[in-house]
Formats: sequence, C-alpha cells, structure tokens
Amino acid sequence: MIKFICYPKCTTCQRAQKWLDDNKIEYEFRDIKLDNPSLDELTEWHGKSGLPVKKFFNTSGLLYKSLDLKNKLPSMSGDEMLRLLASDGMLVKRPLLVGDDFVLVGFKEAEWREKIQADTFSPAKASS
Repeated sequence: MIKFICYPKCTTCQRAQKWLDDNKIEYEFRDIKLDNPSLDELTEWHGKSGLPVKKFFNTSGLLYKSLDLKNKLPSMSGDEMLRLLASDGMLVKRPLLVGDDFVLVGFKEAEWREKIQADTFSPAKASS
C-alpha cells in the first residue's frame, strides 16, 4: 500500500490528500510531525526517488530558515543531510508519496497521476 506522509496543517498536503481521496487511491496516512521518518527510511526513499538529497528539504519551513540551511547545505555530505532530515520531520518536504518502487516528493498532480496510473494502485487497474 502507498504511504502518504504529510503534515495535516499544510495546505499542499490537504490538496494532495483530497486528490488521493477523490481518485479513490488507498493509502496509509502518516503525520510527519508525530512520526518523523527515520534515517533508514530517508536513505531508502532517497534511493528510490532518484532526486538529490537537497530536494527532500522543506526550504520554506521556519526550521530550515532558522538553521540557515540555505548556506549550510552546500558544504554538507549526503549522509549529513539525511541525518539532519531524520532529526525533525518539519525539515522534510511534504507531502511524500511512497510506493514499493517509487517516492514522490511534494505534490505535483500531473506527476502523481502519471506515477499512480502506471502503478498497480490505479483505480482503473484496481477495478479490472
């Protein structure tokens, strides 16, 4: 089952959840603030995503700004960045959509639609 990892107060997460519900996509809900992703999870998700680690940071978040990460990340290794992300869920860009063989970071409807329709979680495939 797809994991939907988000912060419920985030409007982008709310839009993404509504999209999932409207499209009858089954998912496991996880509040990123209450259940922070572990280092192992983040390492696995980073590998599945094909994205640079920097793309996993919530660059508009207050914590990101207060830690001055804009200036610190360029000198950090990938492992250091993953450890930092694992220290607080509010540093992680959301929502995250985690499937068996993919991870989507942030909500881009076209990207989500394409990935889910190509996957076994598609409502069209599920009903056939």
